[in-house]
Order: sequence, then structure tokens, then C-alpha cells
Amino acid sequence: MDNEMTLTFLARSENEGLARMAVTSFVAQLDPTIDELSECKTIISEAVSNAIIHGYAGNPNGVITVHAVRDFDVISVAIKDEGCGIADIEQAKEPLFTTKSEIERSGMGFTIMESFSDHLQVESVIGEGTVITFTKQISSVRTLVT
Repeated sequence: MDNEMTLTFLARSENEGLARMAVTSFVAQLDPTIDELSECKTIISEAVSNAIIHGYAGNPNGVITVHAVRDFDVISVAIKDEGCGIADIEQAKEPLFTTKSEIERSGMGFTIMESFSDHLQVESVIGEGTVITFTKQISSVRTLVT
């Protein structure tokens, strides 16, 4: 590990942007491609939105923690909530599955996160919360140009 950061905030929708910008700034130190940066932002947005909407069911007093670790050109980010947990992780990861269809949730969050990360891990305990961890190798723009 050559750098790390931790950010803790309330489960309010306006804080999704805060998490996205903090992780983007952290990843930007590696000089990623625009696509890599965009993919990281999307994963963070999906994971934080899931924590707010599903983990805390919109309770703005819940707490979300984002912990990012940089190990040379590999980024590992964990997004943790202490919400209701996921009863069936495999079912939740199925494309188009949602427990919130009444608020127009597409059910594609995990599918998107998996497609944009090199590795995605979901751990959850009912009544204790969920941790979504993704890793992504960053190919520096400087490396690609030389």
C-alpha cells in the first residue's frame, strides 16, 4: 500500500457527489484514462446510492464509510453501510432485480459495478449492513503514451 483515504458521511443523496469526487481525486493521482476515472465514479455512485436507498431505506441518519487504498497502480475501494443488509446477494446481483421498482430502480447496479471493476465483492449480514469492495488496475495515461 502506498496511500489510503477514509471518508465517512451521512446517508443523504447530496453526499453521493462528495464520495464520488473524493474517490475521483484519490484515483486521479495515478493519471488514469478518462474511461477509468468515469468507471470508478460510476461504481462509487451505484454503491453509495444502494446504501442510501436499499441499506437505509432513505433514513438520512445512517452512516456510510468509503475506504480507498492505492497499491501502486491498483485501487481498492470499500463502501460500507450499517443498514438492513441483503437477504440474498446472488439474487440482488441478478440483472433487472430490484426491491424498489415503485421508485423506478432499474436493478442494474451490481451488473454495472461488476462490468466496470476488475473484481467486485459483496459481503452482507442482515441487520448489520453491507460492504461492497471493488478493485481496479489503473493504466496510467503516461504509460500508454510512452
